Amino acid sequence: MTKQFEQDLDILKQTLLRMAAKAESMIHYSIQELVQRNPELAVEIPTLEEDVNSLQLEVDDRASKLLALRQPMAHDLRFIIAAMKISSDLERIADQAINITQNTRILLLYPEVKPLIDIPKMAEISKQMLRDALDAFVQGDAAKARDVVMRDDQVDHLKSEVIRELEAMMMTDPTIIKPSLQLVLVARNLERIADHATNIAEDVVYLVEAKDIRHHAEEKEHR
Repeated sequence: MTKQFEQDLDILKQTLLRMAAKAESMIHYSIQELVQRNPELAVEIPTLEEDVNSLQLEVDDRASKLLALRQPMAHDLRFIIAAMKISSDLERIADQAINITQNTRILLLYPEVKPLIDIPKMAEISKQMLRDALDAFVQGDAAKARDVVMRDDQVDHLKSEVIRELEAMMMTDPTIIKPSLQLVLVARNLERIADHATNIAEDVVYLVEAKDIRHHAEEKEHR
């Protein structure tokens, strides 16, 4: 590998990390807006979304040029493919943060339905999953990536708890149906964020081990 090619790959990696940091900030601001019922806490989100979209285009452009001009093989080829897939998941995470903000704006038109406990937990787990998936990518750590994949079930469980509780509340008090449905949507947005973090972690395993573990493929091998 030439020194220039190494530098090009490092620029690609650093661009992804910048993109991930902005996506994580969007999650944070959107949840703070919800928890504190304060739209001013989310004013940076539209600008951050534009940045994420711009960085995705930059990643795709750099990756496409490297594929065309360098014709990489083996690990380098997997790295570039993984980078493009990761950028797509990061852009979708940003979209989910936008959805949370939009749902929150409707929710804030109504009195508070219930104290928020599980939803902030879901947000923290999802943000940590994203952080750890990117750390695994930087470190080339397949074990850490697999740990991220395992944590997806925690978010799924919390989402189910949120929906179960809200359904029971709506049955006894129909006046809270509209804001409760917005909370259900937020829980689903956070579940999707965790799913995208899981996708990134699966891409890291593919990058490091040339092994596809999507759709529980690894579990099926051991049955």
